[in-house]
Order: sequence, then C-alpha cells, then structure tokens
Amino acid sequence: MKRKNSIYSQILESTSEGKRMLAVLIDPDKMTIEMVSNFLIKVNASIATHIFVGGSTVDAFVTEKIVSEIKTQTTLPIVLFPGDVSQITNKADALLFLSLLSGRNPEYLIGQQVKAVSILRDISLEVISTGYLLIENGKETAVQKVTNTKPMSVEDIDNIVDTAKAGELLGMKLIYLEAGSGALQAIASNIIQKVKNEIEIPLIVGGGIRTKEQLENAYLSGADMVVIGTAFENNESFLDSLKSNMID
Repeated sequence: MKRKNSIYSQILESTSEGKRMLAVLIDPDKMTIEMVSNFLIKVNASIATHIFVGGSTVDAFVTEKIVSEIKTQTTLPIVLFPGDVSQITNKADALLFLSLLSGRNPEYLIGQQVKAVSILRDISLEVISTGYLLIENGKETAVQKVTNTKPMSVEDIDNIVDTAKAGELLGMKLIYLEAGSGALQAIASNIIQKVKNEIEIPLIVGGGIRTKEQLENAYLSGADMVVIGTAFENNESFLDSLKSNMID
C-alpha cells in the first residue's frame, strides 16, 4: 500500500496531472561537502522538483555525508540512485530500488537487491522498485563498466519497449531509460514515445541532455521525469537557464 504523501504518490500525482518533473543528479564522488551550499542555491532557484544522489563508484560513507548536507540546504525530496548497497542511507527520503533489466548480470538484476534487504530492514526509507534500462549512446559508460553489461541497441526499439513492459508486468513502479553519464547522445524521441505508449507507470529519462531544447524534447516525447547530471557538473550556469518560470 502506498503511503500518503510518499515520494512515489507525489510522482504518480504529478504524472496524472501532466506536471513535468526534473531531477538533478548529484554524484557524491564528484561533489564535496564544501560545494553543496552554492550548488543548492542554484538548484532551489531552478525548476528542479527532485534531487537524486548516487554514482557508479562512490567511497563508503561519502553518500550519507553528502545527503545530510544537502538536507540542510533544500526542501526538495532527496532520492537515492545507488550504484551499490554501500550508498544506501536513511538520511534520504526515498530509494530507487534499481534492477538492471537491460543486462543479464544477476548481481545487478537481483544480487545487490538481496544484499540491500538486511540494511533496509532496519531503517525507515521509502523503497521504489525501478526497472532500469541502459541504452547505447555512442560511448562506453561507467554503468556499463561497473555492471559488466552491454547497453541495449537503439536499432532494436521493439526489444527496448518489450523490456520496459516486462518490467511493468513484473511489478516495477517506475521505468528509467538511461543513456549514461556523459552520454554522447540523449535517448531518441521515438524510443521515449514508444516506451511511454506501452507502459502505464511513470517514465524517467536521463543521460546526454545538455540543453533546454533537449530537455523540452524529452518531455514532449513522453518523459514524466527527466534527470540531468553531467550538464550541471560541467556547466553550472545551465542551472541558471532553468529558472522556475521556464516550464509551466
């Protein structure tokens, strides 16, 4: 049963009302405690609706420290986007419980999830099951290296759509199409459209989005939530262009 006012309930409500959601992804491996305050000033002034925290490789205890600092600087919901179980902390508001459906490595399909249970059992953290699909983007990504899986081919859209639908039928609450950090190409419009037309749960799209035009295109194609990370890491002024009055 969904908790009233849960992060997932809020996502469902925004999706049903056609409200666009934007998550800023903060990689604890790339942001120091000292950088958080100035960065969050810009995030708070932007159209961002959520903050995701996580990375493919993060040292132990760093995530919890970063999340704790972020918590003092914003009222936006903080959602963990972990590369492994070491990044789980009850300082956040929710956890994307990711299963890498695009790959066939059992460690990231179910192994990490089983390891997480002993941690989650003893903490209060909203868990949101998420089907995670890595889509090829023109370069090898950190996710690909860490998970030892290959991204899905953009030439086989039917496979992408069927995998997303399988995730929904398995009970996933969200589907996340990911091009990867530093992607050369964002997820193509036709892929977003076809996945969105097939599933009935919220759709998250991330990777390779560096301009307002690409952001708008992702929304128009059917993304309920867009995640931007590298664009902010490499050019914080991009946040300045996403003021809260940019998108209705």
